[in-house]
Amino acid sequence: MLNINCDLGEGLNNEHLIMPLINSCNIASGGHAGNSESMIECVEISIRCNVKIGAHPSYPDRLNFGRKKMDISKPELSHSIISQIESLESIANSYGKKINHIKAHGALYNEMIHDLELSELYLDTLKDYKSKYSLYVPYKSKIEKLALKRGFDIVYEVFGDRNYNDDLSLVSRQKENAIINDPKEVINHLTSIINSNAVKTITGDTREIIFDTICIHSDTNNSIEILKEINRVFKNK
Repeated sequence: MLNINCDLGEGLNNEHLIMPLINSCNIASGGHAGNSESMIECVEISIRCNVKIGAHPSYPDRLNFGRKKMDISKPELSHSIISQIESLESIANSYGKKINHIKAHGALYNEMIHDLELSELYLDTLKDYKSKYSLYVPYKSKIEKLALKRGFDIVYEVFGDRNYNDDLSLVSRQKENAIINDPKEVINHLTSIINSNAVKTITGDTREIIFDTICIHSDTNNSIEILKEINRVFKNK
């Protein structure tokens, strides 16, 4: 069965609509968005819907929603990432629940596709979580290779609502063709990925891609309709 995940707790207040349609969630924990109240709400809804809980740490940059590279010292970034994860851990534990995984957000996630130094910092920061949580990472990335080398449990992630470049990086959100928000186009995009482990890039070429989970962003236009259509078409996959 497909594992569909979604980034939640980002101020859209659509968690109650999305949670019944997904398998795991990545909860904003104070970096790019989120606070104690939103984390509590997300954890409560995830419990009701039997959705796995994930931490979604970001650059501590609410102004840019964590979607721009941030000029920050290594110690400051490590401290922020740990603080974000601990905030969600504490709330989940108060409900008798544990975090299942960690998924970086926005620029932090995207930069680790190619940035070995940032990937090293990220994994150094998460070393005490290695035996506790899996990491959501993109296929054929620097973070994937280093995480495997260091013995982390990884989960390969693809994006159902984003277009890919030939190097399997995501098309920049600054470009018009970055986001796929038509449900039928998302289904076409995912059909090749699910059936053939191949993704069609913006140049028209295809590239091998491996996935364990599919992400749909909660702030993508038509996200609810997209998730419903994915469940309808691929429910037995």
